[in-house]
Amino acid sequence: MKAILKREFLAYFQNIIGWLYLAATLALYGLYFFAYNLNYGYTKISYSLSAITFLFLITVPILTMRSLAEEQKSKTDQLLLTSPVSVGKIILAKYFAMAAVHTIAVFVISATPLILQLFGTVSLAESYTAVLGFWLYGLACIAIGLFVSSLTESQVISAVLTFVFLFLGYMMSSVTGLFSQTGNILTKILNCYDLVSPLDSFLDGCLSVTGMVYYVTVSALFLFLASQSVQKRRFTVSVKKLKLGVFSAGFIAAATALTILVNLFAAELPSTYMELDMTASKLYSLTEDTKKLLGGLDKDVTIYAIVSEKNADATVAETLKRYADSSSHITVEYKDPAVNPNFYQQYTDEAISMGSLILTCKESSKVIDYNELYETTVDYNTYSQQTTGYDGEGQITSALQYVTNEDMPVVYQLTGHGETELSGSFAEAVEKANVTLQTVNLLETDAIPQEVQAVFINGPVSDFSKDDADKVIAYMRGGGNVFIAANYQAQGEMENFALVLAEYEISLVKGVVAEGDSGHYYQIPFYLLPEVASTGYTSSVGSNYVFAPFVQGVAYPKSSDAITYTALLTTSDKAVSKTDAANATTYEYEEGDSEGPFSIAVSAEKTEDGEIQGRLVVYGSSEIFTENADQMVSGSNSGMFSDTLSQFVSTDGIDTVIIPVKSYDNSQLMVSAVTGTLVGISLMALLPILLLAVGIVIWVKRRKR
Repeated sequence: MKAILKREFLAYFQNIIGWLYLAATLALYGLYFFAYNLNYGYTKISYSLSAITFLFLITVPILTMRSLAEEQKSKTDQLLLTSPVSVGKIILAKYFAMAAVHTIAVFVISATPLILQLFGTVSLAESYTAVLGFWLYGLACIAIGLFVSSLTESQVISAVLTFVFLFLGYMMSSVTGLFSQTGNILTKILNCYDLVSPLDSFLDGCLSVTGMVYYVTVSALFLFLASQSVQKRRFTVSVKKLKLGVFSAGFIAAATALTILVNLFAAELPSTYMELDMTASKLYSLTEDTKKLLGGLDKDVTIYAIVSEKNADATVAETLKRYADSSSHITVEYKDPAVNPNFYQQYTDEAISMGSLILTCKESSKVIDYNELYETTVDYNTYSQQTTGYDGEGQITSALQYVTNEDMPVVYQLTGHGETELSGSFAEAVEKANVTLQTVNLLETDAIPQEVQAVFINGPVSDFSKDDADKVIAYMRGGGNVFIAANYQAQGEMENFALVLAEYEISLVKGVVAEGDSGHYYQIPFYLLPEVASTGYTSSVGSNYVFAPFVQGVAYPKSSDAITYTALLTTSDKAVSKTDAANATTYEYEEGDSEGPFSIAVSAEKTEDGEIQGRLVVYGSSEIFTENADQMVSGSNSGMFSDTLSQFVSTDGIDTVIIPVKSYDNSQLMVSAVTGTLVGISLMALLPILLLAVGIVIWVKRRKR
């Protein structure tokens, strides 16, 4: 077998076919690599690989057409068939030789993510997952081409038929769509020959075990069919030929059925184990909070996707599959609007977008419009919308809590003192928590009901009246939760507001904190990047930064018998609080300033018999909870806000789960025009031309012998 493998492999490079395959593959890949990755600065090579998958329709027929067809025509196959090597080993040797040629091309392509790393951050795990899928897809195409070559003596017929076979596999998804949009047994069987769909998972960043099983089994099946085709020519005695033919037909049918069954079975296995998320932002994985929620789910929930399963958004479909796999109480159903155009009207009077989701549990339901599943921003350079994040898990988990909980938490947002209204991702976090946010002016209410989950005071500018402060304090003494963000622009001493803080023995340090350690601020010392404690109030931040501009220090006692204090955000010991920041001439310590380190966010919890009887969380600046600050740290601020809010709002003792938007990696590579052109030309022109030149020289020399 080794001798045949060596002979076959060298044969591809002793004529022009092997060199042509390498040159064509690398030239076309180089073209798209130059356009997408070097010119536009995209970090993902999956765009370039996806663009050249059609190339196999041309290159594979050329690579495989001679493998068995030429040997039949020249009768050299008789030498192989009468050799002591089994037919199976002959087929494998020829297949491995062609696979080696294909692997050389993929090996060169594998170097391109490393090249891109020179110009920026590239997810190597995601890149090589795409390369793996591309390699497996090519191997399956080669196996099909080898089988077709075994059916005929003509190289031309072999090439044409291979193109037809591969084209059918390339278009199978569209073909089955003509039969049924909703899917049936026939389309499931036909889709077993859908060669491209399994590749999509790899290109999207999923290490698809299902896809690997598919390509391996399809390759094995066609190699087996090729060996059966050759085997039938090995015997010429009519009786034996008849018996072998019957045996072969039955065995071929069994092998084909087994391949179909294995892939149908693999497709039904939990995607948690079969689709490994390799994306940098873990787009397809469910967070531990969601898994915990699903683990405790005891009510049946149906998720209706208002789209045919065939046309469903691949990312959303994968997310829904993971929800269904994680809980036996979750059922996913696709409702094709072409078949059931009015289905959604049972749950909403408003028109919804194609691909929207409807979650139902008994009489409760919630609609998630498709546009809410993705986060978009406007690119003001081109005045076009750009998708910046995926919020599928956040929206679905929020809706799950909504339809399974009977009582929704209520939070009062105080107004009347110049407070700042929440907007953007912070308002979305409140909505995801299924919180009823009521804007309340304390002048218009006699008291804050104890049933209110929390009171939110966001950056008051003017002082509270004594009556307003008393109402908040009475609520706090009854075990209520208060969430306060201070405002460095507050007017006067704010004596009554200070009484609210004093209920938990907390006060604000006069002035604005300036950080003296360059590693703890951004651009100017007033733009703090504080140390983040690992607590339930900050669990989403992890190792990321929190951006805290124009912040005040938060002072609290070192110890207390009744109250537990936790510093959530802290400065370095080089920080100072500038008491007259507007007229300061230096960021260093001046007379009248306070020296750090400072806590700029603190949680205080009153406990009795081990039970929390009330919470106060104070952040030193309302500027932390603005969109501009949040965008500076890719959503860490809004994640921290969600964590804090979820500590306050709970139903029947179950913490509310708020999943932040999973940001896309929209970073651009910084490749100079000269460098990009040189690398691009080398890959799409110089290297292919060099390969072709070597191949032509070798071919010409052999022709002259």
